[in-house]
Amino acid sequence: MNRLRLSFSTLGVDAVLVSHLPNILYLCGFSGSAGLLLVDESRATLFTDSRYTFQAREEVHGARVHIAKHGLLRAAGEELKRRRRRRAVAYATSHATVAQKQALDAVVRGKVRWVSDDNAVEKLRAVKDADEIARMRAAALLISDVFRKVLPVIRPGISELDVAAEIEYGIKHGGGSGPSFDTIVACGPRSAWAHARPTSKLLGKSELVVLDQGAILKNYCSDMTRTVFLGRASARVRRMYQAVLQAQEAAKRSIRPGVKAGEVDRAARRTLKRFGLASYFTHSTGHGLGIEVHEMPRLGKGEETVLQEGMVVTVEPGVYLEGLGGIRIEDDVVVTAQGAVDLTTAPRDFLEL
Repeated sequence: MNRLRLSFSTLGVDAVLVSHLPNILYLCGFSGSAGLLLVDESRATLFTDSRYTFQAREEVHGARVHIAKHGLLRAAGEELKRRRRRRAVAYATSHATVAQKQALDAVVRGKVRWVSDDNAVEKLRAVKDADEIARMRAAALLISDVFRKVLPVIRPGISELDVAAEIEYGIKHGGGSGPSFDTIVACGPRSAWAHARPTSKLLGKSELVVLDQGAILKNYCSDMTRTVFLGRASARVRRMYQAVLQAQEAAKRSIRPGVKAGEVDRAARRTLKRFGLASYFTHSTGHGLGIEVHEMPRLGKGEETVLQEGMVVTVEPGVYLEGLGGIRIEDDVVVTAQGAVDLTTAPRDFLEL
């Protein structure tokens, strides 16, 4: 919160009202499903409801807790209008709804000048400290271990849903609080769907299987994709896999402090172009990772964000051919002074099961 206060002068405000729950968790430790956090120049107040009286008392640090009896927006608005002078308050325009903003305005009655927070908290979250990186390494090791343990289960005749269930069971059995996102298991032609949801479809012989999985551990996410083949793959499929693997390696080599995010994406696409596969790569090369599975920065075409030491990003090039299937390889890496360091450790070799 003290780092957030340093942005007040740049924003031209004397307070920030935080409504996005992951940002509230980051700033004061509260993990409940209902909360607003008002950060003033010298103090902070968390507004929540009576369901979280005991939880907030245990979790919240650096802020007083206000249990609102008549709604969080009303309580926050009343706190904002207490001062005699008109206040300048930043809020997240990308997270607050029109209805929420109208409810606040009905309470403050013109005593607040609202300003966009310019993603101030998200920018802080993009650069991880040593404790955050340790948590993310543990989450990455957990999902890597889960993948290794699930490999013997992946065989013809088992359904996509059953494989996904094994992955999610492994996450919780290994100490994770749950998956970072809906686990993706897609086989055969469906593996060309970049974000396919698992179905009752049975895995078949001579098929590609894409497995995109992630674990939440101590509030931080991991995100890893591996692609395997059931049986003996053709030379075409093997070449595709090598193209994606080399694209990922090229992207990783390009990562270092001072490099623009778009350069990482360009490195992956240049490699796929040499294989004649660039047109089959239909999404960005990666994204930031942390409390949420998608954070700043985005590793996409033309992205101008400059990478900084301590950022954690995914590197996940892929190719998707209709009728044949898809191949994606994804790892979590931390940006260090020496370049990208892998957090996920599961094998990247082409596995024929």
